[in-house]
Amino acid sequence: MNRSRFPTVALLFGFAFLYVPIASVIVYSFNASPLVTVWAGFSTRWYGELFANRQMLEAAWLSVRIAAAVATVAALLGTLAAVALARFRFRGRALFGSLVYAPMVMPEVVIGLALLLLFAATRDAVGWPETRGFATILLAHVTFAMAFVTVVVRARLAQVDRTLEDAAMDLGATPTKAFLQVTLPLIAPAVGAGWLLAFTLSLDDLVISSFVAGPGSSTLPMVVYSSVRLGLNPQINALATLIVAVVALAIGIAGWLMARRAGATSIS
Repeated sequence: MNRSRFPTVALLFGFAFLYVPIASVIVYSFNASPLVTVWAGFSTRWYGELFANRQMLEAAWLSVRIAAAVATVAALLGTLAAVALARFRFRGRALFGSLVYAPMVMPEVVIGLALLLLFAATRDAVGWPETRGFATILLAHVTFAMAFVTVVVRARLAQVDRTLEDAAMDLGATPTKAFLQVTLPLIAPAVGAGWLLAFTLSLDDLVISSFVAGPGSSTLPMVVYSSVRLGLNPQINALATLIVAVVALAIGIAGWLMARRAGATSIS
């Protein structure tokens, strides 16, 4: 093979490896046959059955509500932790940082088992939680999602010129006002990125949710996994196609906003 063509071939192979399986899922979501690997003509039948599947819709709505709540709480706590680690020097700072980042490298099965034992102990001690569900999944997801938010926001804080805060305080602003009006707008894109990352991690989690979810509180990944274990279901292809469409739309909007902002910056 010509050496000049090797990068192009490798790039095409990489794209094919990543996107051909996704494309096959999209194509077979319009397959009329109940056998997902046998093409029997074009049909939107499985989309109709998906929207009539009450269990799947309830699981999707529960996952979205949990992910939104987790992302908001994790963004708040992760930002506070990042500010503490980047702006302050205190005794136990290294230990605090290690504890915040630990869930990133801890196996999910260990986190899930530990939280299950914790919830069982608190229920025996103080009567909470009576049943595992939204609250227990929320707390469990926040424990690992805030670590990722902390990493993203702390990296942004390291690039912010601290003299801007000092200048604001020299002009009479309190430390809180200087942070809210000077630092927070500068790190807002990182906080937003952390929110989206936490939302995605929560929406995608299966292992930890399986430990801390109770009866009647199955998330979308848990329902999909249970369905796939019983055999390939064409409705899963339809669901995956809808998720791909939503993600592609979100990426397109984000790219448009970034391009618009870059254009406004270049003009100013």
